[in-house]
Amino acid sequence: MFSAMVRPVKKAVFPVAGLGTRFLPATKLVPKEMLPVVDRPLIQYAMDECREAGIEHFIFVTGRGKSSIMAHFDHVPELEDLLREKNKTQELDALLSSMPPAGTVYATRQQAPLGLGHAVLCARAFVGDEPFAVVLPDDMVLADGKPCIGQLIEAQARVGGNVVAVEEVPADQTNKYGILDVDFDDGKLARASGLVEKPKPADAPSRLAIIGRYVLDPRVFDALETQGAGSGGEIQLTDAMNATIGKMPFHGLRFDGTRYDCGDKVGFLKANIAYALNRADMGSQVADVLKSFCAELEAGKAAPAARGGTGAGGEEPVAVPAEPKK
Repeated sequence: MFSAMVRPVKKAVFPVAGLGTRFLPATKLVPKEMLPVVDRPLIQYAMDECREAGIEHFIFVTGRGKSSIMAHFDHVPELEDLLREKNKTQELDALLSSMPPAGTVYATRQQAPLGLGHAVLCARAFVGDEPFAVVLPDDMVLADGKPCIGQLIEAQARVGGNVVAVEEVPADQTNKYGILDVDFDDGKLARASGLVEKPKPADAPSRLAIIGRYVLDPRVFDALETQGAGSGGEIQLTDAMNATIGKMPFHGLRFDGTRYDCGDKVGFLKANIAYALNRADMGSQVADVLKSFCAELEAGKAAPAARGGTGAGGEEPVAVPAEPKK
């Protein structure tokens, strides 16, 4: 029998030490978490999601070259004064509203790239003995109602233990995710009897994949402390969570919302489009641009030529003829 007593989730861990090599050269000097979706960096969306869900303390597990992440959540007096002088109240309000209260943001270093599990373990001293959230900024979830991490917090309050966000993935993509071995599924909440990190499609127990939102029992730290390297030679969070099954419940929640993988270039572009369309101040204009592009594609025109721009080297673009109908 598992205890039904669950403490509220008030702390979130952001593992942000990764190098972002898939976005080079853009991430040579700029952390991938600072790449903008419309007009806010990825890390700001992650922070806002947690604050909306009632989380009050924010722990960043950083690495070398990531100082701008912490600076983003600090005051810039010169800029704030300039905005006041020029009476740019809208811009100033947007800037100040992104600031968490003083004394609620913490940072620690992951000194070597030893995996997501190791990054989470680095936050142990800040988390203590209470349940906590883990949010990967690369995964953005656009939800109409309650934010994704808030949905997980509500589910964890009901069932206890560890609760993660999950979605069905194509069979040929199971080797990119932690996959649930499901023993009960009501269509919304799936109980797992085991987890497998990045299995080959033939070995995957299901297609229910963990994405970058977790609400975890602090006892997962005990598993991480003693765990050896797993898939890819790294300390995997999936392996540590798997080790807790049987000692506490483990569930995957099919969340309400649309997930965008911003660790992928196409996924990042999708997120920019989706979030722009969702904005009252620009949604209709962006929709018109997309309609124009779609019309041009239907007409068989290359996008650069249709925009009247130039190629990468400054030369006039050459239109690509449409493929012949078969």
